[in-house]
Parts: sequence; structure tokens; C-alpha cells
Amino acid sequence: MHVTGPLGVAADSSEAFKGIDSTLLYATLTVVIVLLLLTYRSPVLWLLPVVSAGVALVSAEALIYLLAAHAGLTVNAQSAGILYVLVFGAGTDYALLLTARYREELRRHEDRHEAMAVAVRRAGPAIIASGGTVILSLLTLAVAELNSTKGMGPVLAIGVAVALLAMLTLLPALLVIFGRWIFWPVRPTCGSAEPTTRGLWARVGRRIAVRPRAVWVTTAIVLGAMALGMTGLKASGLTDAQSFRGHPDSVAGQQVLDQHFPGGAGQPVVVVGDRAAAVQLTAAFRSTPGITGVTSPAVRAGHAYLEGTLTAAPDSPAAYATIDRVRAAVHAVPGAGALVGGNTAINLDVQRAATHDRNLIIPVILAVVFVILALLLRAIVAPIMLIATVVLSFAAALGVSALMFDHVFGFGGADTSFPLFVFVFLVALGIDYNIFLMTRVREEAKRDGPRTGALTGLAATGGVITSAGCVLAGTFAVLGTLPVTFLTELGFAVAFGVLLDTIVVRSVLVTALNLDLGRWNWWPSALARKPVVEAETAGERAAVAR
Repeated sequence: MHVTGPLGVAADSSEAFKGIDSTLLYATLTVVIVLLLLTYRSPVLWLLPVVSAGVALVSAEALIYLLAAHAGLTVNAQSAGILYVLVFGAGTDYALLLTARYREELRRHEDRHEAMAVAVRRAGPAIIASGGTVILSLLTLAVAELNSTKGMGPVLAIGVAVALLAMLTLLPALLVIFGRWIFWPVRPTCGSAEPTTRGLWARVGRRIAVRPRAVWVTTAIVLGAMALGMTGLKASGLTDAQSFRGHPDSVAGQQVLDQHFPGGAGQPVVVVGDRAAAVQLTAAFRSTPGITGVTSPAVRAGHAYLEGTLTAAPDSPAAYATIDRVRAAVHAVPGAGALVGGNTAINLDVQRAATHDRNLIIPVILAVVFVILALLLRAIVAPIMLIATVVLSFAAALGVSALMFDHVFGFGGADTSFPLFVFVFLVALGIDYNIFLMTRVREEAKRDGPRTGALTGLAATGGVITSAGCVLAGTFAVLGTLPVTFLTELGFAVAFGVLLDTIVVRSVLVTALNLDLGRWNWWPSALARKPVVEAETAGERAAVAR
């Protein structure tokens, strides 16, 4: 015996999401703790960001609960699960960025209170701008037609806002209270050398500076080649069987139905119309290709109700085409006021709404991001360049994901909302790293010129951005712990995209473009009209010699 059909699928889906409150949360905590231990190389420092993120998560959940109970906010298991990941991932990112600047200032100031004040003043605007960009990007989901997407935007935006608040208030207070010993065993002392000037990213920057144009052209070509995999992305929706990583009872039952009954058995197409047109509606319904077993009309409260069985599988393209034919046929009946429903019709409408949301929201997000970058950097060229790199990074991540889904994981396709959600997370979170890098580059360029600013900005932020990217990628990857195909695909695509963004796009492509564009990167601000002659460094001459 099997229990299948829409209710069976819903029950199995509910069972799959039960792991959100336990498996997903514990996996996220484990990943964050391990990565923070590797990043800080301290047995105690990781506690403060984790405690701050935990306080942010509980506070955000409480606020979301109040809005759901009293303001009509839509919350489902999917948005609740992503909330865990996003609060810990984004919150830890902000913690890493602030802690890195605080450590830097501790080497310049004897008083830790003064060091924190400078760190918040210098890093705070970039962190606020980063968080604000993510929040506004997520809020654009509120214009979606789908309630699940519309509700996800405010839910996740609240999570990021509370995490941002916690990392700019609670975390700095905890860091100052515990003092320098929290960095044990490597405590930063006043007057000690800044290691970023001789670290990995400083050396990478000097290598890039030798031939920046060749570097960014080559990198762009490689990313473009990766993006070609998008041509194989099948984001036209998942069947019920494809939606699970496994073989639940509802899928087994549907396979039995498919073997012995018409394809749509158990999931009828429903037609409702005016009672006076019942005969004409029945004739139009029965004559539609792809429909069999139409029932006699049941009449109640002036309405006629009919059911028909699809000859094709209820979640197949052929079934969706049949729904369109049924709608055309019954809508042609004069005065019937007919409506076509049923599970297949609902899924078709959901897919079309998701396509509408994607085509509407992606341009809105790009416009929002451009305005924020232009205001923050006081330039036009740099924001255009940064958005172009983010879009290229998104396309490359989507292309590689499509290849992996087809040839490695064996997934049958992707949800219709998949490209939109990947775009939202990769662009919003990718701009995070852009903002932190470029605000530091601008700060250094004002003092030492655009070339030195680009190299110093990379050297100072490359390590922390890479660490932040690893933490965020790790937290999204834990979505794969749930046996739900959509979340697994989303987790893989965002994790891969974030790593690609932080290691290659942010650190190599953007730095090479900064070096090649020079002061024109900051047009039309005063920085673009300030010619600076910068000498080639000894490190660059050595790189050329090698």
C-alpha cells in the first residue's frame, strides 16, 4: 500500500523539512565553528562571533514570529531553513570584517577602546553598506507574485538586519570587554608589524600588477567559458519524484499509478463554471486532447463542477500543455465564467509566476546595487565595472552548477525559482565583498594613488574576504544535509559561486581591472582628476625579473 497524490507528496515534503530545526542548525554551527577556528587560529576567539550570531538568530526569529502572527507575514519551512544559514553566514562575515580591522588597529593603538572606536569608524560604513545592499536586494523579492518568494524577502532581510545590528553593537562590546588576550596565542601588540604587507595577497597583487590587462582579459575569458554551461540548465521545474533526494512513499505510489492507470490518476483536472453552461462545459472538456474520464457535472450553489483525468503524467510538460488546451476550450464557452484548477494547473501557474518574478526582480536588484555603489564610491565607472564582474561570476557559477547537476549529481533539472534565488544571494553577497574591498582601495588611493591603493587594498582585505567567503560557502553548503533537491542545488550553486567570487573574481579580476583603469576607475569624482605618478615597487620589479 502507498499513499500518494498531492497530500502524499505534501506529507513527504513536510517530513523532509523536519531536519531544519536540528540537522540544519547543528550542521551550520559545526561548519562555522570549524572555519572560525581555522581562520582565527585561536581556541577562544571564535566564541564571540558565534554567540553574537546566535543572539541575532533568536532575536530575528522572535521578530519574524510577531510579524507572522500579527502582520500577515508568510513564513514557510524553506525560508526558515535559509534564515539559519544566512544569519550565521552573513553575521559571521561581518564579524570577520570588523575583527580584522580591530586587530589591525590594535597594532596602532595602545588603548583597546580607542582601537575599537577607530575600527568601527573605518570599517563600519563599509559593513553597513554591505548589509544594506543585501537587505534592499532581499526586499525586492516583496514585489514577487509567488507568496513563498514574496514572504522570503522580508524574512531573510530581517535576519540580515538583526545580524548586522548584533555585529556592530554586541560583538564590539564583547571584544573590548575581553581585551587583547581573546586573540591568544597570537595577541596583536601596539607597534607590531602588520602581516598583510608580506602575506599571500600582497604577493598576488604584485604579480597581477606586472600585466594587469592580460590578467583580467584571461580571467574574464575563463569565466565566460564556464558560463557556457548555462545553456544546459533545465530550470523548467522539478517533477514530484525529482524534488526528493531519495524514494519516499508518495513517489513509489506514483510509479505504481503510472504503470497501471492513466498518467494523471489521483491528480484530476478540475473545471468549475456556471450551472447554466454545464452541458457545453462538459462537451468542451471531454473533447480536449490529453483528457480522459470526464465526470458528469456536479451542481451546487449555481456552479457546475467537473473532473477529468490527464493521459500524461501530472507533472510533465505534456500535462501542462493539456492544461492550456483545457483553458482555451472552456473559456470559449459563452457565459460560462469557467476556471481550471487541480494540482497540475496550480504547478503550471506557479512556474509562470516564478518566471515573471525572475524577469522583474533581477533588473530591480541590479539597479538597487548600482545606486548604492555609486553613492558609496562616489563614482560611475567603478560601480559599472563591479556589477559586470558580479554578473559574470553569477553566470559562471550557474554554468558550472548546470554541468554538475547533469553529469555528477544526476538531478533531473532545477526549480523555476532556482536562477532567481541564486542571483539574489550571489549578487547581494558578492557585492558585500566588493564594497569592503573597494572602500579600502578608495581609502588608500586617496592617500597614495590608485595603483598603490589597489595593491594595498587587496593586501589588507584579501585574507579576510577569502575567510569570509569560505564561511559563507560552508554555511550554504549545509543546505545539502536536507533530502530536498531544490535546497541541495541552491546550496551547491551559492557555495561554489561565493568561493569563485572571493578567490578569483574579487581578488584577481577586480584587482586587475583596478590597476588597468587606474584613476579613471573613480570618474567623475575628484579622485579621477588627481594624477599621481607612482613608482614601480621593488616587489613588482622582482616579479618581472622572475
